[in-house]
Amino acid sequence: MITTSEYAALSALDIAHHVRRGELTAIDVVTAALARIRERDEDLRAFTEVWAEQALTRAADVDAQLARGARLPLAGVPIGVKASEGPGSYQNTRLAAAGCVPVGATSVPRTSRGWQTYGHTDRGPTLNPLNPAWSPGGSSAGSAAAVAAGLVPLASGSDGAGSVRIPAAWCGIVGFKPTNGRLPARDRAGLNSPGVLVRSPPDALAYLDAVDEQPVTALRSAYPLAATWSATLGYADTNPAVAAVARRAAERLAEAGLITLVEGADPTLVAPAPAWTALRSGVPSSADVGEVTATNEERLRNCFQRADLLLTPTTPHPPHGHDGPGRRMSVALTWAFNISGHPALTLPAGTTLQGAPVGLQLVARRHDERQLLDIADRATRSAASPRSRHTAAKIARHVDSQQPTTPHLPLP
Repeated sequence: MITTSEYAALSALDIAHHVRRGELTAIDVVTAALARIRERDEDLRAFTEVWAEQALTRAADVDAQLARGARLPLAGVPIGVKASEGPGSYQNTRLAAAGCVPVGATSVPRTSRGWQTYGHTDRGPTLNPLNPAWSPGGSSAGSAAAVAAGLVPLASGSDGAGSVRIPAAWCGIVGFKPTNGRLPARDRAGLNSPGVLVRSPPDALAYLDAVDEQPVTALRSAYPLAATWSATLGYADTNPAVAAVARRAAERLAEAGLITLVEGADPTLVAPAPAWTALRSGVPSSADVGEVTATNEERLRNCFQRADLLLTPTTPHPPHGHDGPGRRMSVALTWAFNISGHPALTLPAGTTLQGAPVGLQLVARRHDERQLLDIADRATRSAASPRSRHTAAKIARHVDSQQPTTPHLPLP
């Protein structure tokens, strides 16, 4: 058996490792997940529905498949399913085929309130685990809150303008959007890409391996990678405190030998709002829209000819309250890459002096997902808490406690 606190400390890869080796059963893990949800979610409100009976039945099936010799890379991993997708969406079906166990639907905003960026449940708005006064961001609000609070180690999301990256940044976790078109889009315009919210980059790579039928491009560049920084992308009204925290995170990557900051390669983009709106509405025929997208495409192409990565704050301002963002555009630094299609992720960058979380957005060349996830892993491992490995060793006492439970790459 496993306690809820031990469960909450494990990554998706940790869980799958123990379940595949028979040190835990999928039923053990899912039972702990459901207990954790009962403990925390009445107040947090990350889930709109919990599928306890179905989850336990599915967990028993995973255990039976393993007993028959099935290969399930994510065996027994409880996942949250973004409510607007449901378990039958492409990515959630693929995750289930890899051994994941959906335990419930995670909250999303009401659809009729414009730029609402918080989760709605019949019990009230979803709260941010870092501070209940803050929104968790949206639209993958419940998915971010559930992962950050340790209710599940992995939750599905979808990102049409930043809806994975924004809530991940505001809840202090990792949010990953693959190259647009790598997975089936969630909208006709092709802007809304499936994505994932996790606590560690290796779990994001495990997600991509599970859901993607295309081979992930091998690493193409040696470390340090060339990277360029932009606080505004040329148009965003970025809060100076947020920019300073994200910039310091970028500098730490340079100090660790992972990147070299290249001056003069940052793109000055045209504000994408009219182009995004027209594309989303299905009437992208305006000459102005074509000019915006063509100009930004050229500037991003020039950027990635000189740099392997583009770094920005994930959002231009700290989390807002539950009254909504007002006139602030939380998507200002993310939605350009839903139009261009570049893969992007957010990593926790630190906090402002007021304690508000800030994300660092990393954007790579199209189809360079493995490079993006590799540097994210390298960036986070040296500062990672040993708590997860300690808990894993406690569970598997008969296994050498020094044996890693997740794959690790050597630091440069």
